[in-house]
Amino acid sequence: MDKDILDTDLIKTSQFDYNLPEELIAQKPLESRDTSRLMVLDKNTGTIEHKHFYDLIDYLEEGDCLILNDSRVLPARIYGEKKDTGAIVEFLLLNQIDINKWEVLVKPGKKAKPESEFIFNDGILECKVIDVKEDGNRIIQFKDTHNFFEKLEKIGQMPLPPYIKEKLNDKERYQTVYAKDIGSAAAPTAGLHFTKDLLEKIKEKGVNIGFVTLHVGLGTFRPVKVENILNHHMHSEHYIIKKDTEEIIRKTKEIGKRVIAVGTTSCRTLESVASKFGQVIESEGWTDIFIHPGYKFKAIDGLITNFHLPESTLIMLVSAFAGYKNTMNAYDKAVENKYRFFSFGDAMFIK
Repeated sequence: MDKDILDTDLIKTSQFDYNLPEELIAQKPLESRDTSRLMVLDKNTGTIEHKHFYDLIDYLEEGDCLILNDSRVLPARIYGEKKDTGAIVEFLLLNQIDINKWEVLVKPGKKAKPESEFIFNDGILECKVIDVKEDGNRIIQFKDTHNFFEKLEKIGQMPLPPYIKEKLNDKERYQTVYAKDIGSAAAPTAGLHFTKDLLEKIKEKGVNIGFVTLHVGLGTFRPVKVENILNHHMHSEHYIIKKDTEEIIRKTKEIGKRVIAVGTTSCRTLESVASKFGQVIESEGWTDIFIHPGYKFKAIDGLITNFHLPESTLIMLVSAFAGYKNTMNAYDKAVENKYRFFSFGDAMFIK
């Protein structure tokens, strides 16, 4: 593959492929979050350093700011027993439509026809299927939604990505230590490397920390199925930026310091709002921004991210920020040096 290709020629999905041995896909988190490896990539020179995540603090300067996504993952996989037959059906909660209605994926679908009723964990929750959408997703209605999310925390399982085959013993390891606002179908994984202690040390250095909320949808796992990436349509995700984060970013820009997004979700949130309003301001809405080579960044100066799937929109975003040649070379080096990949894998800081 020609890695000196111009960004304007980067329209083929296959240009974002790379060879990844299966054994490099991390199946479980490390015992200590911040001991993950950290590749530091200079986007201007292409130089690479191999560090550990706790070394991140050495690359941050007083006056910089980190912007983190505080969305909390919904333990959205639950198993229901069909009332009339006792058949066990898997439900994956996708979107909350109103207080007691959800759009869900079900397996096997033939067991969940309209008017079917299900009971979960001896009656902690009950639901009825009320509609089947064209794509096969079901609309279900829960009987009693009092303390619904507390009940879900008790009985639900984390909707881990399909490439993770091992069972996760501690559900909190698929949450960031600052996760707050429940609603994601997948973790904003770049943030999984932070510990509370590391965040405190970063603050003590004079680095400001701000939060956005972007509820990560299952579309984050969907591969790009078209060969011309310009024909790919992104899924839409809900975001919130509050006033205090707007102020942190404004002050950082005023003193000429860096806004560093933690994760592609934080990046997409900031860039969506900056593209719409000309700067990052307090706002709430939906974004389907697709960032790929050729995009001109308007908000961020640095990016902390994990290593992403071949041919994914996420590696395209990284290529847009770091440069295609730098990105593909960094991925080759990560494979060569046996970095751990994907959700529970190692991290990259692009400066």
